[in-house]
Amino acid sequence: MSARIFSIANQKGGTGKTTLSMNFAAGLALRGRVLVIDADPQGSAGQWCSLSADNKPFPVSVIAVGGNLAREAERFAKDYDFIVIDCPPTLENSNMALAMQVSDDILIPVLPSPVDLWASIRLTDAIEHAKIRNRKLKPYIVINQLEPRSALSSAMAEALQEFNIPTLRSSVRRRAIYRNAAVEGVSVYCMGKRGEAAAKEIDEIIEEIL
Repeated sequence: MSARIFSIANQKGGTGKTTLSMNFAAGLALRGRVLVIDADPQGSAGQWCSLSADNKPFPVSVIAVGGNLAREAERFAKDYDFIVIDCPPTLENSNMALAMQVSDDILIPVLPSPVDLWASIRLTDAIEHAKIRNRKLKPYIVINQLEPRSALSSAMAEALQEFNIPTLRSSVRRRAIYRNAAVEGVSVYCMGKRGEAAAKEIDEIIEEIL
């Protein structure tokens, strides 16, 4: 059986791409075998794992891209139930196109600001182009770092309607626990009671997509 492949992508930096990738992968690990492919030249996913304590390793294997990303993903697909690709933060890198070529789903984390959303508009064109070769590709916008007690502004809601990409009902709130988990090289699922609320919202995203 071939793995379901997810790409986490946004050509704009600072949207929480790697944070979503690692916690999303950790949540999927409760449902099957998972591999993270670190396609970001900064190697953030690999650095995250390197911070893990020996007695508390990250629950998912992380590999860096060693060759053609599409071929590597297809080669590992038979050994895993899920593959998560942490994409480079640029459309100029060929790995972004290769990731979309082999993915079933692409998650686009955006900050709850119309300006940040508009900065991601070029990715929409790239996805439409990728769909010519990969008809199964399904994109989703994930609102990230949503402030507790605040709803999306009307300007943001209007901006979302300009995109031909569905927005998940589930979102990721701004929580210090995500930063704490990264510093410790773990996921929010390993943070005990402090991470329960964050783990629940990641689970909601997974369930909505699956």
